[in-house]
Amino acid sequence: MFLSLFKKVKVSLLMLCVALSFALVSYAEVVKLGSWNESTLAQIISSAQQKDNPGDVIVALSGHFKDSPYAENTLLGGPNDPEEFVLNLSEFDCFTFLDVVESLRRSSNYEEFADNLKAVRYFDGTVSYEKRRHFFSDWVVGDALIEDVSVLVAKGRAVSVNKRLNQKDDGSLWLAGIDVVPRQVDYLPTLSVDGEVLSMLHSGDYIGIYSPLDGLDVSHTGIIVKGEGRTFIRHASSRSETGRVVDEDLLQYLQGKPGLIVYRVKP
Repeated sequence: MFLSLFKKVKVSLLMLCVALSFALVSYAEVVKLGSWNESTLAQIISSAQQKDNPGDVIVALSGHFKDSPYAENTLLGGPNDPEEFVLNLSEFDCFTFLDVVESLRRSSNYEEFADNLKAVRYFDGTVSYEKRRHFFSDWVVGDALIEDVSVLVAKGRAVSVNKRLNQKDDGSLWLAGIDVVPRQVDYLPTLSVDGEVLSMLHSGDYIGIYSPLDGLDVSHTGIIVKGEGRTFIRHASSRSETGRVVDEDLLQYLQGKPGLIVYRVKP
């Protein structure tokens, strides 16, 4: 009788463990490495990590993805659809380009890269649509590795705006199923971007193009790259004449745009 009871308890515990494992990993994974594999990724990670500072690591890693095609809506999930964990190195939008690069920067191998991508893309690393960092300013909320340096870079010329992220001017939502979040957004107006400001930007800074629309913080994102006495934005461009990851002169790119937000990896 005791043996029979023991077997029943053992089976019950086994079933509980199986159920818990499904509960812990309750999402599908989509992996598109493109021309990369685990070995080549490990090589570029190792090479980049030899750089002296985080900004140089970011520039080195992001450079490997230049000319990669632009693609919209590469993440899968929504208020009525289950979130899937997408690891896509074959094509990018402006935001997935940044989260892939930052995740690689935090990693020493492929396994760490996948885990770090979850941590960068989702609050608490929890893969779900509700936990996804939908807004650029989400990057500096609850992340001890990245800070907002917009006010520092602006040298007294920053503009502060109180936003209600995700809420349009008519009260409707940009993203269904996502809460409205009050947040102060600091940005540097384009008209104030001069030589002094450019000197304050560092290679590897993450930047967002400020959006004046209610409920949005930025309209685009990219990475600062400095070279040949100039300052560039490296970004996944959606324009029909480019449609890929490119470097463009920052001052020229900013023409006609309201301004920029600057984030930096903490030393």
